[in-house]
Amino acid sequence: MNSSSIPIIGRLAPSPTGAQHVGNARTYVIAWLASRTKNGIIHLRIEDIDSPRIKKGADIQAVQDLKWLGIDWDHEILVQSTRITHYEDALEFLKSKELVYPCTCTRNDVLRAASAPHEDGQDTAYPGICAYRSAKDTLDLLDKNFCWRFRCPRKEPDFIDQFKGPIIGKEVTPPNDFVVWRQICNNSSRLSSPSYQLAVVIDDAFQKVNQVVRGDDLVSSTPRQLCIYKSLNLIAPDFIHLPLVVGEDCRRLAKRHGDTRLAALREHGVKPENLLGLIAYSCGWLEKPTPICLRELTTLFDLKKIPNTPFVLTNELLKAIGYDV
Repeated sequence: MNSSSIPIIGRLAPSPTGAQHVGNARTYVIAWLASRTKNGIIHLRIEDIDSPRIKKGADIQAVQDLKWLGIDWDHEILVQSTRITHYEDALEFLKSKELVYPCTCTRNDVLRAASAPHEDGQDTAYPGICAYRSAKDTLDLLDKNFCWRFRCPRKEPDFIDQFKGPIIGKEVTPPNDFVVWRQICNNSSRLSSPSYQLAVVIDDAFQKVNQVVRGDDLVSSTPRQLCIYKSLNLIAPDFIHLPLVVGEDCRRLAKRHGDTRLAALREHGVKPENLLGLIAYSCGWLEKPTPICLRELTTLFDLKKIPNTPFVLTNELLKAIGYDV
């Protein structure tokens, strides 16, 4: 936990798996303000380890989007794909403590064996099929696809969300052991890559991040990351999980809601001040969407005023800032 004497160190972490949209912009702006209003530091990190889904040029566009909004950062941009050896070191440590085990289950194996889906409806609880294995059992798996799963406790860790308040961890039986690494055979080669859960912990610790601002769709990831922090003897940051921006059907922004990419707004001549005014309105800092620059928002920033419900982005609101979807 942070105290008033410790400077805030936040981060922005776009993933180049696609273009940044209005919902991403809202999170980045709040993260930037949450640090800058307390004379804190902001890091920029490109999370590009999800190689099959990476879109060429999306990293460059993300940087352009941030600059368009007026967002700045400190120090050089950290790129995850340049840090594989650090993730490998963490995995080896977890192996040495028998905190991970190799799992050969396919997605279909898990679906057939699992008794119930994960609560977020997007993941399926792992039923512990391979939990009997130890780290050394990989010697028999050299020609197979497998992943490394983290051995979770039966009780998820509690934590205090700086926006939502106390989050009580659930009792999970069997523990929902999650993936921290994937090993895939591809003809004569083997592809090896860390999961988001492991990489984000290693990088936040490396950059000394002590405040993470992100969407509340990642609340379920936090107990997993806290387990990794504890296992690697690292200090976890404070977490601020914010409601998402959704479309008029109350579902998270997607192509079905029209083109809400920041690049599309720029191409249509929307000024960043107009979008920032809309973001400020969505956070309860302005009574209506009024053009405003990022620096002016530092005097309006108040985490407590942000509604604890998703913000519905309507076509009328987009038209109000000069963008006709």
